[in-house]
Amino acid sequence: MAPADSISRIRAAFPEQGFFQDKEWVLSPEAFALDAHTVELIQQLGPALRAFQKACNKLYFDPAYPWVAKLLDQGKPQRVLDLGRHPRWHDDLPRVLRPDLVLTEEGVSISELDSLPGGIGLTAWLNETYAALDQNVIGGATGMIDAFAAAFPAEDILISRESQDYLPEMSWLAERLGRRLLRPWEVQPYELNGSAIYRFFELFDLANVENADAMLRMAERGELTFTPPIKAFLEEKLWLALFWSPQLQDFWADSLLTSHLLLLQRCIPRGWVVDPTPLPPFAVYPKLDIQSWEEMKAFGGKLRQLVLKISGFSERGWGSRGVFIGHDLSQEQWGAAIDEALASFPTNPFVLQEFHRARVVTHPAWDEEKQATRAMQSRVRLCPYYFATSEQDDDPTLGGVLATVCPADKKILHGMRDAMMLPCVAR
Repeated sequence: MAPADSISRIRAAFPEQGFFQDKEWVLSPEAFALDAHTVELIQQLGPALRAFQKACNKLYFDPAYPWVAKLLDQGKPQRVLDLGRHPRWHDDLPRVLRPDLVLTEEGVSISELDSLPGGIGLTAWLNETYAALDQNVIGGATGMIDAFAAAFPAEDILISRESQDYLPEMSWLAERLGRRLLRPWEVQPYELNGSAIYRFFELFDLANVENADAMLRMAERGELTFTPPIKAFLEEKLWLALFWSPQLQDFWADSLLTSHLLLLQRCIPRGWVVDPTPLPPFAVYPKLDIQSWEEMKAFGGKLRQLVLKISGFSERGWGSRGVFIGHDLSQEQWGAAIDEALASFPTNPFVLQEFHRARVVTHPAWDEEKQATRAMQSRVRLCPYYFATSEQDDDPTLGGVLATVCPADKKILHGMRDAMMLPCVAR
């Protein structure tokens, strides 16, 4: 099929309300192709990340490591902490899991792990649309829809005002599934008695969600159920740094299969919690080989291949906000970012991670002015969506993979007007 014909069919399939409020992206006639090795790696990551999340839940409650829960609880209201520890959902885990994978020369690097991700409806529509162009998308034309339906067989979708940017795609998803899309300011809690709810709002925003207290009290009494569970500690970026904590290596080794542990060690970048507590004079931070964070302020550009990011329980904890890339800042700006992270520790801890540069690839982008494709030099973020059908499901279904194909000069890879949003196919 000619590129112009493909673009016409993509435009014709686009819902009238769009998918992102007031946002656009570059179109392409071709899905993003992944080599067999990368596809296999993504398929293996689903069970490994599910096992990791199960181990994180176990570790939070483990009395042998009280400092872990103390760290994860910092800055959270007591009500949120009490909800996270409620015995009714003690063992519950999120049933959808989406890592953000930077496509590198060596493979992939996990920059984030999201259990309440946007993009489900968008990826489902992309899979459906590009499959209609006879492109063999990963997951198939209905893979995202089928996997969501299996993971959440009865759930209606509850979306907050804070998540309004995602309302169009969640409306499309709810319509496809034949579910209700609920807005908490339009529904009375008593109407939800006996309901199962897919929670599409962040817990840091709980105080701003209308009728939240009444619905949460109902959940505590067992009158309705929420998925993902009300566990703010599972929504922290801190876990990717704790994976590398020397004090926890025995725990991870005991809690994960060796194959899962080795895979995660390949894919999770080295990370550290930015804790201002002074180290003893004979100690250093592993691999950084510094005794204090003040020393890191003097790092030159080559040593600043590092990323600072706020952990999670904050309005800056998503959408690439609260992120500082070391080698992209001046020495003065880098020092200021470190100072901000240290000062923020008691309420919103930061994590530091090694920066893994995305490899440059070429993908055809549609040039509206020339009515033809152009070769776009790009760097890519991959977002596979894994869906578990139950708490016991250790082999979640890969529903599809969303590729955010950004111009090669971008260092932070996220949805933007200059990027392409594409489903993935196996090459």
